[in-house]
Amino acid sequence: MNVGVIVFPGSNCDHDCQHVFQTVLGQSVQMIWHKGTSLKGIDAVILPGGFSYGDYLRTGAIARFSPVMGAVKAFAKDGGVVIGICNGFQILLEAGLLPGAMLRNKSLHFICKDVYVKVENAATAFTEACESGQVLKIPVAHADGNYYTDPVTLAAMQANAQIVLRYCTPEGKVTPEANPNGSLDNIAGIINPEGNVLGMMPHPERCAEDILGNQDGKLIFQSVLKAMKVKV
Repeated sequence: MNVGVIVFPGSNCDHDCQHVFQTVLGQSVQMIWHKGTSLKGIDAVILPGGFSYGDYLRTGAIARFSPVMGAVKAFAKDGGVVIGICNGFQILLEAGLLPGAMLRNKSLHFICKDVYVKVENAATAFTEACESGQVLKIPVAHADGNYYTDPVTLAAMQANAQIVLRYCTPEGKVTPEANPNGSLDNIAGIINPEGNVLGMMPHPERCAEDILGNQDGKLIFQSVLKAMKVKV
């Protein structure tokens, strides 16, 4: 499989994603500068974490206008698999590829720590290597991860099983205390109605090897390979 990692000015998790797909999972990876306009030959697209354009406006608000995003939108519209992680999630929201917006963390502080997320929907291209209800330990690192959307959209997302990951306790209980940023409905990850675009705040690439503490994040990437019938 040929994975395209989009690189924006300020991306800092691009090579982490490259390492996971290329070294850990043995796939081909192409780094794509944000001024590119073609995704020819790419099977899956990753928008990595970081601080695109320094977050000088809203997080992801400037990156949405990068030339490559036209190609990403077309790729997603044609059913291509797209993952946005942290800042990548914010960019997908700003670009309209996922519903909602990101607000400042409820604490008003930058958060960098391990959290627990519950797999609410294991029947997706991004979670099928997991079990329904499985709890994953994945780190977060953000200042604007407080997800919000309007009540009507939230109800539709709940009805369509678009909420894929929710912050929880180590035992899998979804509680206000387990929510690190104030995110609506403890949302940590969502998909679009078609199921080919994922946005998630936690960083799975930062826990895809034992040397990093655990391999829970690896399951997200293995799910994509499984969905695309790629042998590792």
